[in-house]
Amino acid sequence: MRIGTIVAGAIYIGALVVAGLLLWQTVEMSRTLIALSANASTPTPVPTPMPTAAPLLVLPTPIPPTPLPTTAPPQPETFGYHPKSGRYIAVWLPPNFTGDARESFFANVDIIDDISPFWYTTDASGRLYGQRDDDLVRIAHENNIRIIPSIHNVGNPGVVVPVLTNPQLRARHIQNIVDEVLARGYDGIDIDYEALDPSLRDDFTAFIIDLAAALHAHNKLLTVAVHAKDRDNGGLGAFQDWRAIGPHVDQLRIMTYDYHWRGSGPGPVAPAYWIEAVANYAREVVDPAKVLIGVHFYGYDWPPNGNATARPWRVIEEIINEYQPTVSFIERNARGRVGESTFTYRTSVGTRTVWFMTDTGLADKITTVQKLDLAGPLYSLQ
Repeated sequence: MRIGTIVAGAIYIGALVVAGLLLWQTVEMSRTLIALSANASTPTPVPTPMPTAAPLLVLPTPIPPTPLPTTAPPQPETFGYHPKSGRYIAVWLPPNFTGDARESFFANVDIIDDISPFWYTTDASGRLYGQRDDDLVRIAHENNIRIIPSIHNVGNPGVVVPVLTNPQLRARHIQNIVDEVLARGYDGIDIDYEALDPSLRDDFTAFIIDLAAALHAHNKLLTVAVHAKDRDNGGLGAFQDWRAIGPHVDQLRIMTYDYHWRGSGPGPVAPAYWIEAVANYAREVVDPAKVLIGVHFYGYDWPPNGNATARPWRVIEEIINEYQPTVSFIERNARGRVGESTFTYRTSVGTRTVWFMTDTGLADKITTVQKLDLAGPLYSLQ
């Protein structure tokens, strides 16, 4: 990897909406400032059709199962990386490839390696639902970008529990995923199953191993979004056994954000000391060449009491311009390096507190990726 070619930087990222206001932004590579922005919307049911050029989508149609490949030990270095610049650039996209999302994509095709549109979810029987865009698949491939759509359980975490715990449903779910990947010409699939009970650890591992084998049998990729943690049983990610799934996945995409979140008190969203601890643990149990560190591009605005509101940088800048607060960049605190900015401002309901990341904080996070020789950053929605 040409580490010396990476110049960290960041600019404006548009608002994203996936069950709320979402935002993300990308990094300066090879002396080029780049920007990514998008919007998200609610998924609608989809089928798993045979490969044809088709518009978006009709109701799902169950398909007969076909035999799954026999699970086999993973082969080392089955899939190589093809970064266009010094580090690998992966991006989550919203379901609709329109407006700001489309403009940002075409502005940055020269440095993006993977895109994962937030297209799919599942039901308790393992069928796929969502929204897709065959035109985006074509455009991505014309620009040497791999398309690895996401399947998620955001908004209804429990929907995947029967799928994971029932071997027959799990096999059907895997077959539905493989059929969809092959039918639509995707390069792989991204699994984003979140907030599950630790008791599902073995079931989740079995699902990932079997899905990896099924996809790899067709030379397709498997990437997995995981909760950030700095030890095996830490936080929301206790159900995800990184050491067990690491040899089978092609990318481990760590969601290193929301150290402080909507429901917590005010504080940094992704302090540098925490990101380093998470990255160092990941290096211990997973090949660093597979590890991508999530980068957040939004802030939280806490009222005197109650939950915070997620704010895009554009809105944070508007607040700063209107209220003229003193913005402080927090280099360090008692726990170590922080690398985020904060300010307070008074409203009719009292004093509000904002924490957000600037380009200085982004540069620090990219430095961590370089120093630990990880695969690259993952520009994430939240």
